[in-house]
Amino acid sequence: IWNWLKKPSTGALEVLIEMKNQDVKFNKDTYVLAFAICYKLNSPESLKICTTLREEALIKGEVLSRRASCFAVALALNQNQVAKATSIFSQIMKPESVLCANLKILIHIKANMLKALIQILKDATEGNLSKFVKRPEFSEEVLAKAREKVKDVPALLARFDEIYEKLQISGQITTYTLDTLLCHTPGDRKSHVILLNKRTVSHRTCQPLNQSLWAE
Repeated sequence: IWNWLKKPSTGALEVLIEMKNQDVKFNKDTYVLAFAICYKLNSPESLKICTTLREEALIKGEVLSRRASCFAVALALNQNQVAKATSIFSQIMKPESVLCANLKILIHIKANMLKALIQILKDATEGNLSKFVKRPEFSEEVLAKAREKVKDVPALLARFDEIYEKLQISGQITTYTLDTLLCHTPGDRKSHVILLNKRTVSHRTCQPLNQSLWAE
């Protein structure tokens, strides 16, 4: 699937539409692929198709996977449809994942809920969690967007930088981008461990990873 997504998407949308017109039954994996294609195309038309597919699935009582919903949330955010993204995110079952944590931050960024954003990051650094309970982790890419958003508010920027340092010290920052997190295959347990253990080294010198799970 992901090797195919890496290729040019010309015709992919037409294939989805034709599948829909032919009443081809979608399963969980098909929905993931469909929403991933829509996310990659990132257009008003692809958002409309994604929304339609999702609404029809829910009407039929089908359960969409968390990853499919995350693609829909990310697409809505890219299209500046914050209310739609928020609504979809609120319906995700068990949003306790690295991907969901980062999407939640992006929703707050897009919605200009900066104080709440800071509070979420602050809460992620606190609490007496067992060593067996994993703390929330955040993408360097997403945190960079958060910092850009608060940079013109000195008080919030100071708090952000303080929290960022705590996140870095506790190993709660990863260099993986949102795209990488979206395309990570959860069934690969070894890959999952490697993904979560990959950390940034420096707030100032961090470079994007050359490796991308789009190539899986």
